Amino acid sequence: MDKKLTLSGIRNMKANGERIACLTAYDAGFAQILDQAGVDIMLVGDSLGMVVQGKESTLPVTIDEMVYHTRCVSQGNSHAFILADMPFMSYATPEQAVSNAGRLMKEGAAHGVKLEGGREIIPTVSRLSHAGIPVCAHLGLLPQSVNKYGGYRVQGRDPEQALSIIEDANALETAGADMLVLECVPRSLTEQIMDVVTIPVIGIGAGGNCNGQVLVLYDMLGITQHKLPRFVHNFLSDADSISAAIVAYVQAVKQGTFPQQEHGYD
Repeated sequence: MDKKLTLSGIRNMKANGERIACLTAYDAGFAQILDQAGVDIMLVGDSLGMVVQGKESTLPVTIDEMVYHTRCVSQGNSHAFILADMPFMSYATPEQAVSNAGRLMKEGAAHGVKLEGGREIIPTVSRLSHAGIPVCAHLGLLPQSVNKYGGYRVQGRDPEQALSIIEDANALETAGADMLVLECVPRSLTEQIMDVVTIPVIGIGAGGNCNGQVLVLYDMLGITQHKLPRFVHNFLSDADSISAAIVAYVQAVKQGTFPQQEHGYD
């Protein structure tokens, strides 16, 4: 890899059947390690609220903090595509979304932004797309809605909810979403969504049929203090260094050996 991965490059990976390896990153030091390991997409996740700041959820993370951490990751990156999460209540209106996404792109040097939600955020996705901002949608388990769910639970298990998520995915692509993250949904639902969208689908607890996989960096290194979700594998337990663990993750995603059956939901 001798140049930065672009959005068109990610589309080509999907078209060519090449799996996309994505990990979260929050600082320049880890970004350099991920970059050298061949990670395709670095997601500057609002998960930093939990794994970096030690908070109970992602909700307190601010746009200023996201801009800061995105800028740090950008300083350590040479090749990967950088996605930045839009934190809770930073895209309540399309106008607010464009302003805050613009900051993540201009001040943080992100290449695109990720935001949670279905058909209710269609006007926002459309506005961002028309502004020339690459958008990654996020469906299934939405961490920013944890208080509404009453906890972190698998989504889309009943037929009505599954159909709603499928319709959301289709509508988001039509509105201009360039990628989709699917979190904590049954494998069967993932397969249905893959049949109706043409954009790259990145899974986290969504089975192995996605175009790519993403994990929280601290989770796949086994250094988080909370109980790990079933879709996580501790890659550091089988490696002699952090760098080797991240290389092993990238290879496992590329070769289709991660996730395994036990990492998904029926």
